[in-house]
Amino acid sequence: MSRVVLSLGANLGDRAGTLRAALAALAEDGPLAHSGLYETPPWGPVRQPPYLNAVAVLGGDRDARAWLARAHELEQAAGRTREVRWGARTLDVDVVTVTGEHGEPVVADDPELTLPHPRAHERAFVLVPWLAVDADAELPGRGRVGDLVAALDPAEVAAVVPWHEG
Repeated sequence: MSRVVLSLGANLGDRAGTLRAALAALAEDGPLAHSGLYETPPWGPVRQPPYLNAVAVLGGDRDARAWLARAHELEQAAGRTREVRWGARTLDVDVVTVTGEHGEPVVADDPELTLPHPRAHERAFVLVPWLAVDADAELPGRGRVGDLVAALDPAEVAAVVPWHEG
């Protein structure tokens, strides 16, 4: 059994509904813990609306490539298109880290799947929700998630705001 950390984000359409549907689908895959939803500014050079983000931590009988395939299935179900890198999207699901059945981190350096995610340590929209789910979390090769959050620009961390409907 492996353990995976997934980062989910949406900034088109019914952002909250899309994330909730993806989290519900993931709950069918195995034990699931997930953060609440956070509103965050967009990342990257493309002008676009703010995101809602969440992190899910789950276990299951999938290897790293199968978790990536599952992420792509969720994106397709949400109508994701890949036209502009770092552009607006109905759903983005990134595999942040995978741990094997003996607790060893899976390391991959492949154009399709790089593990751990190569920029997760720089992204408050990944780290803040992840820390909310698992206060003892570690990003392999980078350290404790709490320490990584503390090392980020405080303004970037403050921009990751818990989101409540209504």
